[in-house]
Amino acid sequence: MAHISISTSKPAGTLLFWVCLCLMVSTLKTLVQNEQKQTVRQTTSTMPTEVQTTAYTRADPGYGDGGTFGCDNKSICDTYCSICVHYPWRTQQCYEMLVQLCQYNFDVAMGSMNSTDWCSLEKVKSAYNNFTVCSETVAECLLLPWPNQLVEQTFVKIHTTYFQECPTEALRDPPPSIILALVMTPICLIPVMVVLVVLKTKNGDRRS
Repeated sequence: MAHISISTSKPAGTLLFWVCLCLMVSTLKTLVQNEQKQTVRQTTSTMPTEVQTTAYTRADPGYGDGGTFGCDNKSICDTYCSICVHYPWRTQQCYEMLVQLCQYNFDVAMGSMNSTDWCSLEKVKSAYNNFTVCSETVAECLLLPWPNQLVEQTFVKIHTTYFQECPTEALRDPPPSIILALVMTPICLIPVMVVLVVLKTKNGDRRS
């Protein structure tokens, strides 16, 4: 009887061993695949942080920032950086002139509308976004931070010129009916609370 029990337990132990082995192999494969995916994600996420620049040479090295200056390596940046090369400006001065060009395009777009349409978000959204993208793109091409003090001052000037008279819903007073309801609600609740307190006190005295 003991010999039979040993022979029947061997296949069960072998089967259990192979099942455990298969589970370990599948777990290892899953861990390796996840690690590879995580490595690919990290590599992909770190690649765009590198900024490729192109060195532009000025015709007269005595002007501006010297003989060469950096420019972002984008197709649209060639136009902006070529302007800075052509004129004897420093990088910041060139940026100021290009932002003025962005603002000029915005002023033209706003001038083509009726002044009554300036407070309509749907009608001014396109021109406003175009100015924002223009000033940001120029800053990226000239390797300058964005937003910056010049852009903030320009936005303040734009809002003062075009949007100062626009009504702001958040600053409006609520309608008189709402004000009356807010004022009368606590006033009406005070007598009710007094009556409830008096009734509660009388009930307590009777019980005692």
